[in-house]
Amino acid sequence: MNATGALGRYGEELAARRLTEAGMAVLARNWRCGRTGEIDIVARDGDAVVVCEVKTRRGAPPGTGAFEHPMAAITPAKADRLRRLAACWVDHHGGPPPGGVRIDLVGVVVPRRGAPRVEHARGVA
Repeated sequence: MNATGALGRYGEELAARRLTEAGMAVLARNWRCGRTGEIDIVARDGDAVVVCEVKTRRGAPPGTGAFEHPMAAITPAKADRLRRLAACWVDHHGGPPPGGVRIDLVGVVVPRRGAPRVEHARGVA
C-alpha cells in the first residue's frame, strides 16, 4: 500500500472510532456498489442509516498555504455520487430504514506534529 492509501486507511479507522464513540454502530466499511463507487463507512444512528464519506489530509508545512480542509472535498458531483451510493445500499438491504438515510462527512487532519483532528459533519448532502 502506498503512503496515500495508508493515510486514507488511518483516517477511516479514526472516523470509525469517532462514530462508535458517538453511539453509532458501524455496519460496513469500504462497501462497493458496482461502477457507482464505494462507501467508506455505513453506520446505524438510532433507526437511521448513515452513509459516511471520510476525507483525510496531512497538514501542510507551516507557511506554505498548500492545504485544503477535508470538509471542502464535498463538491456537488461528489454529493450526487454519495446519494446514488446511498440509494444502492438501500436497494441491496431491503429498503429504507424507518429513520431514513443520512449522508455525513468525517474530516481528518493529520498534522506534522501532535494528535490528529477529527471533525464529524452530519447531513452534508
